[in-house]
Amino acid sequence: MTWFLGLGIAGLVVLAVALVLDGVLEGLFDGVGALDGLFDGLLSLPVIAGFVSMLGFSGAIVMGTTGLGAVGATAVGVPAGVGAGWLTYRVSRALMNDRSGEALREDDLIGAPGSVVTAIPADGYGEVLVRLAGQQVKFAAKGPVPMARGAEVWVDEALSHTAVSVRLVEH
Repeated sequence: MTWFLGLGIAGLVVLAVALVLDGVLEGLFDGVGALDGLFDGLLSLPVIAGFVSMLGFSGAIVMGTTGLGAVGATAVGVPAGVGAGWLTYRVSRALMNDRSGEALREDDLIGAPGSVVTAIPADGYGEVLVRLAGQQVKFAAKGPVPMARGAEVWVDEALSHTAVSVRLVEH
């Protein structure tokens, strides 16, 4: 049972190393003949860690709760490890291929609706709350005319990452 617990713990250590040194091993073997791409996909460190951990911990559970011995524990642990490795592979691919969290650009601000939260004077800045990608974001704002608190505005231009130029919404 000690061997199986050791495998489980070793798998967790490999997972921690994979998280801390993300991509280091993959980079070491880039362009090295047969080793090129070895740690991508099904043989990535998280997949190996999932396999080894599940093999070890499920084998230890089988040995501790049944009388099957090392062969029986291995017979149960290997398929459990393969399942954990496959699941780790599928989840990591899904996360890597997810494109829903793309960062917004300054151009995405143009035309966004908002409202003035701090009055905008004729020669200075106020603040607006802009609805952008389903969230409200506060920006420093200036405009061509003074604008009172509560006025509805559209973003004309992104002046910087934190400031915009706005115009009043005409009804």
